[in-house]
Amino acid sequence: MRFASLGSGSAGNSLVVEVQDTKLMLDCGFGIKETLSRLLRLNIEPTNLAGIVITHEHDDHAGGAFKFAAKYKIPIWLSYGTLKMASRYMPNQHDIQLNVIDSHQAFAIDDIEVQPYPVPHDAREPIQCVFSDGNHRLGVLTDVGRSTPHIEYQLSACHALVLECNHDASMLKSGPYSWALKQRVGGDLGHLENSEAANLLAKLDNSHLQHIVAAHLSAKNNTAKLAKSALAGVLNCEEDWIGIADQLAGFAWREIS
Repeated sequence: MRFASLGSGSAGNSLVVEVQDTKLMLDCGFGIKETLSRLLRLNIEPTNLAGIVITHEHDDHAGGAFKFAAKYKIPIWLSYGTLKMASRYMPNQHDIQLNVIDSHQAFAIDDIEVQPYPVPHDAREPIQCVFSDGNHRLGVLTDVGRSTPHIEYQLSACHALVLECNHDASMLKSGPYSWALKQRVGGDLGHLENSEAANLLAKLDNSHLQHIVAAHLSAKNNTAKLAKSALAGVLNCEEDWIGIADQLAGFAWREIS
């Protein structure tokens, strides 16, 4: 089992998970040309994708998914709420296979089991996911305003984590955003702050953890060093062991063994 990122941040998000011959994309917030270019960096052809799972309807996660899926005939999995809110992205005529999921019910796409779980975020029916090959678990959590016991249950005992560290509270407070946007980002339906991500991480069983990547970092309200420091303090590890999902480069393949 391995995973990689096409890019992570407010300008677009997409993650790829691979188990044997099955490759899944989680979100697609880039246009067709940009998505193709980023996939090729990972030596993936779009026709090799078994599906796209969409977490919620915001542009940076769903904006490119439907046109990309229509062009390459890739099935999509998403919640009912996300489907209702994402109609603006749909091509006028399409034959996309749309699979509506229960946000609490696991489902399989070929060799990959996907366990969705609901999260507090300012979207209609947002989810995040844990991916499994039957032996290993990859937990993904971005676009979440606060942790919940259910989130902590889902992410405990994962072998790899992609965890939102969106902003530093002091930087957000003194930064360039409007007051209303600061309230949204820092609120219970916004994005996870560095220390909040660290507090969540401290509540998990991390005994199997092989990889952790800080994701969805704000370009204006955070730094990679601050995110790494927050997570490394919990794990008592070197800061360089903490990965960063970059907006432009994402991150290269990481293997879970």
